[in-house]
Formats: sequence, structure tokens, C-alpha cells
Amino acid sequence: MRDHSIERILIVAMALIFMSCTSSPRYTSSDRPQRESLPGSLRRLQEGVASYYGEDFHGRKTSNGEVYDMYAMTAAHRALPFDTRVLVTNLDNGKKVTVRINDRGPFVEGRIIDLSYGAARKIGMVGPGTARVRLEVIEMGEG
Repeated sequence: MRDHSIERILIVAMALIFMSCTSSPRYTSSDRPQRESLPGSLRRLQEGVASYYGEDFHGRKTSNGEVYDMYAMTAAHRALPFDTRVLVTNLDNGKKVTVRINDRGPFVEGRIIDLSYGAARKIGMVGPGTARVRLEVIEMGEG
């Protein structure tokens, strides 16, 4: 009579190996689970100087792997997770824009966010190039 315990162990081990090789689910923007917005009392605030980046980076890859679109409502931040939504208020004129974090930066001392050209234009900072802004996190990203 043959001992089948070694064969059984090998079969179970192989099954576990194959099951662990399956990929995690991928989401498109339409089937991604919805994240709840943060209530006002939990929103993080930051104030400082914003700058923007445009044509020189248009079409290049951002830090999260997307292709940069200078007309999209996106931004670069040093620490916030990718896909975080931030309300940016220009403190000089009161104009506001909501952006999604998809890149890292700015890399200039004293600046807290780099806006896309489109977002900068919406809050009136393209002419001056920089503006005093308030950042308010309205939805934390998972990236």
C-alpha cells in the first residue's frame, strides 16, 4: 500500500501557489468604489504659495503614471496621496478650484502645491505665476 500523504501535500501546496498568483481587481473610473467626502470638521487645511506648470510638461508622465494634461484640473503635492481631491482657494481674489493630486512636487522652496495650467487659469494666477492659496482636502485618495 502506497503512502498518499506526500502526494496530497504537494497537491494542496500547488493549489495554494496558483491561488496566490491571481491578480488583484482593477477598477476603471466607472466601477471604482466610491469614497465618501470628508465632513467639514475633518478637512485638512494648509496655506502657502502655489505655482503652476504647463506646456513644458504637457504629455509627459506624472509621478502616478498618468500622462500630464495641462488643461485638466490636477496638481502636484509633496505628501498627499494620489487621487486626493483638494479645494484650492486663491486668497488674493477668492476664486476656487477643485483639483486631483496626480503628481509630486513642487520642488521649489516655500511652495506647497503645483497646479496644472488649467487649474491655475481658473483661479486667476497664470499672469502672476504664483498666488497665496488655502488648500482644503475634501476627499482623501488611496494612492
